[in-house]
Amino acid sequence: MKKIMQPIRKATAAGVVVAAIVFATVLLKSGSGQPAGTSSPTGPGTPSNAAPAEESVVLTPSQTNAIKMEALGTHLFSVERTAIGSIDYNEDLSVQVFSPYQGKIIAASANLGDEVRKGQPLYTIESPDLMNAESTLIAAVAANILFSNELVRATALYGTNGVARRELEQATSDANTAEGAYKAAHDAVLVFGKTETEINQIEASRKIDPVLVVPSPVSGRITARNAQPGLLVQPGNVPAPYSVADLATKWMVANVTESDSPLFHAGQSLQATVMAYPGRAFDGKISRLGTSVDPNTHRVMVRCEIADPKDELRSGMLATFTIQIQDSVESVAIPMTGVVRNGDGTMAAWVTTDGHRFIQRIIKIGLQQDGQDQVLAGLQRGELAVTDGAIFISNILYAPPTD
Repeated sequence: MKKIMQPIRKATAAGVVVAAIVFATVLLKSGSGQPAGTSSPTGPGTPSNAAPAEESVVLTPSQTNAIKMEALGTHLFSVERTAIGSIDYNEDLSVQVFSPYQGKIIAASANLGDEVRKGQPLYTIESPDLMNAESTLIAAVAANILFSNELVRATALYGTNGVARRELEQATSDANTAEGAYKAAHDAVLVFGKTETEINQIEASRKIDPVLVVPSPVSGRITARNAQPGLLVQPGNVPAPYSVADLATKWMVANVTESDSPLFHAGQSLQATVMAYPGRAFDGKISRLGTSVDPNTHRVMVRCEIADPKDELRSGMLATFTIQIQDSVESVAIPMTGVVRNGDGTMAAWVTTDGHRFIQRIIKIGLQQDGQDQVLAGLQRGELAVTDGAIFISNILYAPPTD
């Protein structure tokens, strides 16, 4: 019996020693940098529906140096929506320069990327339609001179009874018809772009000038060139010999979600960013909204006009649109480095009154801009809170050091 009791006594003694060591360890660790427990610990008499207790941590002076504390202020948050789109030419200021008549290109006087003015010649063609119009004009000039002379002669002879009244009337009718035909032929050549000086020279020399100059209809830059000498062109036959666009403004086309579409309207200001110019924003405004919803993506087209006086944006660039949908709001704010996401998904910040004991505060955040979180609930303006190093304190709370 004694032999049996001896091992039991030894085991009991060993258990007492282990318990003493654990108790001493806890006492040593409660001195610094450890969770200070809750502000209102629950007990057997605490109701089950009581508000969750606030966790707190006490830091040593050396640990306090690892964080930053500030009194909370306010920040002006812009109420915005973002969307992805692309850059395009302003089609209202972009023109494909077709030849108004069929012909063969003789010379092309502008190159891709050149700046051109309205009315500046782009290319010349040899047009058979122009040749026919000028031939008609030359014949009309001759007929007009002939019948005008006949009317002068008939008028002179009619006074001496040398010409009958009927002959005078016929000469008057022929002269009027010839004059009308001349004016029509003159205007027809004028439509081709010939100046009055050039038309007078054709009439005087009786020589046809088949060269038709096609000018730029707008001022801008050459964005496409397909004109080559010898190329046969026809009105509206793509590709156009030239394309000219005013590049002072660009279009940016984005698609916004169906649920957000009621928030947008023409005239709203926006900013756009592209990968080619990081850190820069281009200002613009919404010019038009789509009238239908894409049944596949359930998105609505939004078209914007962007000022680009230096022509830095290129058609096809991917762009991110930030559109302000209402006036900015001023709210209590805390730097993002002062907010920690807990394991249960809640957002938390740390506040203090003495710079030594820190209490965890569950908060609700809204917008995030300029490195600031908008605080919708949980914090007040002027409270002293940790603005940098909040995760350091949370680590102490949920994973306290072992040494």
